[in-house]
Amino acid sequence: MSQKTLSEDSRAGATATEHGEASPRRWWILAVIAIAQLMVVLDATIVNIALPSAQTDLGFSDGNRQWIVTAYALAFASLLLLGGRIADLFGRKPAFLVGVVGFAAASALGGAAGGFTMLVAARALQGALGALLAPAALSLLNTTFTDARERARAFSVYGAIAGAGGAVGLLLGGVLTDALDWRWTLYVNVAIAVVAFAGGWILLGSHRDAAGAKLDVPGTVLVAAGLFSLVYGFSNAETHDWGSPLTWGFLIAGGVLLAGFAWWQTRAAHPLLPLRILLDRDRAASFVAVLITGAGMFGVFLFLTYYLQLNLGFSPTKTGVAFLPMVGALMVAAQVGTTMLLPRVGPKALIPLGFAIATAGMAWLTGIGLGSHYGSAVLPPLIVIGLGLGLVMPPAMQLATGGVAAEDAGVASATVNAMQQVGGSIGTALLNTLAASAATDYLAGRDARSGPVRAQATIESYTTAFWWSAVFFGAGTVIAFLLYRRGVPAQDSDAAPVVHM
Repeated sequence: MSQKTLSEDSRAGATATEHGEASPRRWWILAVIAIAQLMVVLDATIVNIALPSAQTDLGFSDGNRQWIVTAYALAFASLLLLGGRIADLFGRKPAFLVGVVGFAAASALGGAAGGFTMLVAARALQGALGALLAPAALSLLNTTFTDARERARAFSVYGAIAGAGGAVGLLLGGVLTDALDWRWTLYVNVAIAVVAFAGGWILLGSHRDAAGAKLDVPGTVLVAAGLFSLVYGFSNAETHDWGSPLTWGFLIAGGVLLAGFAWWQTRAAHPLLPLRILLDRDRAASFVAVLITGAGMFGVFLFLTYYLQLNLGFSPTKTGVAFLPMVGALMVAAQVGTTMLLPRVGPKALIPLGFAIATAGMAWLTGIGLGSHYGSAVLPPLIVIGLGLGLVMPPAMQLATGGVAAEDAGVASATVNAMQQVGGSIGTALLNTLAASAATDYLAGRDARSGPVRAQATIESYTTAFWWSAVFFGAGTVIAFLLYRRGVPAQDSDAAPVVHM
């Protein structure tokens, strides 16, 4: 197919969607959005496996190692709402393309880093550009698919990527680190970005649904500072303790700033996050579901990675492969949940069911021991967890962004991403703290110099984290059942309101 034909089709697609018709190239657009989203999600975990190699190469301390991860999380979380609103104000295509190019450039900078400071700066830039790219991609998905059934299929793909991308990142990070060098965990984004940029340039149409609005500067400052303080406070809980002023001080400051942001949104002429987005009961419940899922999933990815590598002796590549059955289960459940079950039974039955299945899987995973085998002790519960999360993440994301006014699509999408990021930060802090306490308690009164005793202490820390992840998912079961309305939401019927691209 020629470049001219592609350009003509993309212009036709843009015109069609502006008149409430489905874009003829919408499935190609989905592929481009999925590639871009995968790039953002991968970077939450792909660098983790490469950290030991990067630390050896660049010579930074164990205390500084966390900043390679934290710098990305802080920039991403604090700037998400701003990125979503920029997409609404200035157009989702420009925001998408700038985000893709900027993310690739920041990744190349990180890959070429000659020292710790340069690598941290590059990771922060990645987070900032990801905060522009991620909401633009999700809002493009919502505004491209105007048919309810097709939108459900599209969200099953997107939600599966959001849920399984962390595991894919572990696999890709392991392969690249083993086969090439840790720097390729960053360079790989350049190759992905070339495909995403080319597809976005050719296929996406330009349309600004909130072109008449203005940027809420006070709201932007309040929410960015609030989210930064919240994520930074939880990050400090890992390296300090809950009694440290750097932990509780920033958590309190974050709460106060976010409360001030909520108050300001009721008075701003052009609010950054219009409260009408939060007032829909199913949408608010979906935000909470995404938050809880982000917190609980951390127990699967981080502590199970430790167990597979340190206790079972898996290589980084083999560890990534070990997560693939979970990815497959999640993708199957995502497709079934969004296209078949959600339109029939509604979220009040489906999402609590998904949380309950994930709870059972996490509880099952606590049975691991020093002599356990992957095939009998890890694989079955991992598949169960994947099935459960596949029934939660994609439907919740669809409900969180569906039915919003077109001019609010970007900021609604940003709120979903912010909930997932803040949930991950909460899970990181709480589970790390609880796991460390469990190991310390086990060693009390025992010979801490004994190899078997120390090995069992690590098992106690992992299973404690898994139990608490099960508690998170169990709480999600109850909360989702209480918050979601009965019946099938309007946006999941064929009479769903048309949104414009």
